[in-house]
Amino acid sequence: MTTVALNAPRSGGMTSEERLVVFASSLGTVFEWYDFYIYGTLAVFLAKYFFTNVPASTAFIFTLLAFAAGFAVRPLGALIFGRLGDMIGRKYTFLITMSLMGVGTFFIGVLPGFATWGIAAPVVLICLRLVQGLALGGEYGGAAAGACRSFCRQSCSRCRSGFGSSSTSRRCSGAWSTKASSRSGR
Repeated sequence: MTTVALNAPRSGGMTSEERLVVFASSLGTVFEWYDFYIYGTLAVFLAKYFFTNVPASTAFIFTLLAFAAGFAVRPLGALIFGRLGDMIGRKYTFLITMSLMGVGTFFIGVLPGFATWGIAAPVVLICLRLVQGLALGGEYGGAAAGACRSFCRQSCSRCRSGFGSSSTSRRCSGAWSTKASSRSGR
């Protein structure tokens, strides 16, 4: 009698579809973090533009607080878009979060300053930062889970219990090097 192991790791390399999932997830994460951190890089200039009614050091602190607001809502974005990803699929959720990040970045770029809009300019800026934070929180977890799932499906029997995918950042960042070493027979 022959037995067949269900969910057994496949031998060989990743399929082209799995490589595409890992590549797209990684590239999307890079773009989203770039959009997120471009604000931090330009904080000195944004402080002068959006908070001209206060001293320069206070304006810089307010700008950094707006930056922190994006980080503060990331867990909420993970909850919202994680659930949405479970309902409609990670691919569509990934597209939504990428679009939200792009829209937020675009509108921050064209947002009039304090001299034109008054107090509404910093308020809208903070709202757009919250949108970016929600998008980043939703994108990162979904992308990491999707990439790790593609990798773990073939090479990690512990992933079935949920333990293997609990450390997606570490696993996905080392996915390519681990797979390369498994090809050499180690």
